[in-house]
Amino acid sequence: MSEKVQITEISIQTSPTSQLWAGVRAELPLLLGVIPFGMIYGMLALEAGLTPIAAQAMSSLLFAGSAQILTVELVRTATPGFIIILTIFLLNLRHMLYSASVAPYLKQTPLRWKLLLAYLLTDEAYAVTIINFTEHKNASYRHMVLLGAGITLWSAWQLSTAAGILLGAVIPTQWSLDFTIALTFIALAMPAIRDRPGLVAALAAGVTAILAYSMPYKLGLVLASLVGIAAGMWSERSR
Repeated sequence: MSEKVQITEISIQTSPTSQLWAGVRAELPLLLGVIPFGMIYGMLALEAGLTPIAAQAMSSLLFAGSAQILTVELVRTATPGFIIILTIFLLNLRHMLYSASVAPYLKQTPLRWKLLLAYLLTDEAYAVTIINFTEHKNASYRHMVLLGAGITLWSAWQLSTAAGILLGAVIPTQWSLDFTIALTFIALAMPAIRDRPGLVAALAAGVTAILAYSMPYKLGLVLASLVGIAAGMWSERSR
């Protein structure tokens, strides 16, 4: 009797549905921190001059919280398009590391699934997925874990963006929300500083951004990103 129960539990654990819901359950606690950022983005997008449709479309197509908020700030200050693209590219380079990290676990996954999962591979989705992958290395249908986590996060981000757009439409224009951009990025950056290379990268980028603030076309942001990356790599190698 006990053997039958054990076999049943294994089959349920590795079914597509159970793996999907494993990703959903793992992602739900992180939504408490995601939803406020989505609302802030929606409000800032309207203040920057984006239409409600354009603001919501950015959440659907770009689907990258920190990149969206930074894009909104750059649009608000009339930064040239190529600078915006370059800055967002540098900001999202970390997703290449995420992809390389999960790739060994998804080698047998069909290409059509990989294309969808690449779109859903965000910071929060990666965090819960890689933990599941490493703890259950022999599980089947592992791609469904990332799918469940990604869809959960995507849905919450769309709804929180819509809520922020609705709030932004009723908040008086005299209420400047510029200060929330700095607070948002501080809240995003601080938890990511967990070791010496991270601290070195953050300090180098921050000091460079201050010193290069007067550079035209917001090139100081690009320079600060490059300096931060170089400083972090140098610190990691020296350690």
